Order: sequence, then structure tokens, then C-alpha cells
Amino acid sequence: MIKVVRGNPTPEELAAALAVVRARAAADDAAARAENTEPPRPEWSAPARRLTAARMPQAGPRAWRTTYWPA
Repeated sequence: MIKVVRGNPTPEELAAALAVVRARAAADDAAARAENTEPPRPEWSAPARRLTAARMPQAGPRAWRTTYWPA
């Protein structure tokens, strides 16, 4: 809400002042939206999910015996 405290503005002056205020608010909104333009990263490409040599399963001492289990 805008309130005129002093003076008697003409309708044209009041319209010009309101246009400036609305343009400034629109610019601030556009700047706020521009900051959040980066899309979220999908979970499957998260760096924590990469399989590294340290996290790979290691074979046990008798792993060669259990490589084939007859049915």
C-alpha cells in the first residue's frame, strides 16, 4: 500500500511513481528467480554414489571355491 504523505500529486505523477515502484519490484523478483536457475542434480549422478576401489567388495581367502555352486 502506498500513501501520499505530503503534497497533492496529479494522477499522472502518481501513476509515474507507481510505475517506478512496480518496475523495481519486478526487477527484484526477476533477479531472485535468476539466482535459482540451476536445476537440481539427479541422485544417480551424486558423487557419493561413485564406486571407488576402496569401496569395491573384496574376495575372501576361499573365494575360488565358491565361484560356482552347482544347483
